[in-house]
Amino acid sequence: MQRKAFVLQFLSITKQEINLCSALLSREKRRTLVNQDSENNTCACANKISKKKKMAETCTWKSCEETGKDAYIVKFSNGLVRKAKHLDFKLFKHEDGVNPRKKNRRIVVAESNRLPYVGSNFGPGSSQCNNLCRYFVGVLDKSTMQMNVHNAQLFNMLPLIPGESAADDNTKQAETYREKVDALIEAFGTTKQKRALSSRRLNEVGNEMLQQAVALAASNVIDRKGVEALRNEVNESEAKTETPLFLPPCNTAAEKPEDVYSFDQLLSPIEFDALKDVGMKMAALTPEDLQKMRAELCPQTVLTHLESLPNEDTARDRQSRCAWYLSFLIKVSLQKRSVSYKFGTENGCPKIINNKVLKNFTVESFHNGRLRNTVSTSMRMKLVSHCLALLLHMGHQTANLTLLHRDMDISDNKMLELAKAMGLTLSRQTVTSREGIQDEHRMASLVLPLVHYDRRVERKKRKRMN
Repeated sequence: MQRKAFVLQFLSITKQEINLCSALLSREKRRTLVNQDSENNTCACANKISKKKKMAETCTWKSCEETGKDAYIVKFSNGLVRKAKHLDFKLFKHEDGVNPRKKNRRIVVAESNRLPYVGSNFGPGSSQCNNLCRYFVGVLDKSTMQMNVHNAQLFNMLPLIPGESAADDNTKQAETYREKVDALIEAFGTTKQKRALSSRRLNEVGNEMLQQAVALAASNVIDRKGVEALRNEVNESEAKTETPLFLPPCNTAAEKPEDVYSFDQLLSPIEFDALKDVGMKMAALTPEDLQKMRAELCPQTVLTHLESLPNEDTARDRQSRCAWYLSFLIKVSLQKRSVSYKFGTENGCPKIINNKVLKNFTVESFHNGRLRNTVSTSMRMKLVSHCLALLLHMGHQTANLTLLHRDMDISDNKMLELAKAMGLTLSRQTVTSREGIQDEHRMASLVLPLVHYDRRVERKKRKRMN
């Protein structure tokens, strides 16, 4: 039994050793196979590299600069040409060889018996490939095994049909920005945008028809009246429009200064007669009454004329009536609120004068459901102009602008602009007040012919950015 066990143990050991030896032999075989394969691969790569070195030694690559022998590759837009050998190619260069934009321009022309072809590297018909990348053509010399590389350009050859030229395409006007936007709206716009586009085009057609009708009517009027008559009418209308609406009626063709701004246009004979009672009160004022009026802040312009009333009855009566009317106009211009009929009756104004002032120097407006008369800015300037014209008749065609603008509470510049608009001659005069203070006053006088002042265009001041 012991011998059998020993034999079995020996057999088992020998089997394990045999298996281990077989495993080691298989690994060695694999290593030898891998080494053989790697040696074979290295030999093959060495053979390939040696072959390439031999080819590189026999063939060289040479780059050429841009010369007259550059390659031009043509492509026909209508397909392949059957008899390409019969085509006569010509190359045209631009005359300007200095301008960098023009010196590289080329035109290739291929003429055949049936149809000529034209291609260029500039313009709308040129190929855009030349701008995106560069092309080269290699020419191999088999005798020397040397390849020369040349610059190449692609030309898209287009057939040139007789009767059509590129000049016809150039005569077509380029689309404006509005036309491009309209085209985009037609293609991709919404329904609302397309509707607006169609209505705008209909309006344009209507405007064109209106312009044609106006042109036809104008030609008929010119044929009927004549050019000279129309020029005279235009000059008259321009002369009317140049005179502001707030100025009193002016007679530019008058021969006497007092007839330029007629007194009857300022006060009609009926209105002048209505001022008889108030004029008599003004003429009967005593120095104490004048001193009291001065204390009550009566207008200085009115007081100056009341203090120097003439002694003659007719002239005194006329001057006193004008002084009362002048004071009433100044009071109306200083009214900040509405001017009612009660305002005139409180100052003893005749009804005809009150109605005239409310009609000609106030503006009707609604306030809290009621109609009221107010003195607007334009009406205020109209009052100032009429007061100035009245002062010219009271002071022998001379008026003190400084006192008037102080009494009517307007700026000196506005007063001067108004006097210039009336064509008056401006001057300065030193005046001594009752307190003995000397002051320089602006004076205006009416002298024929009237002075025409150039209008000054004021520039708007730019606002400074903080």
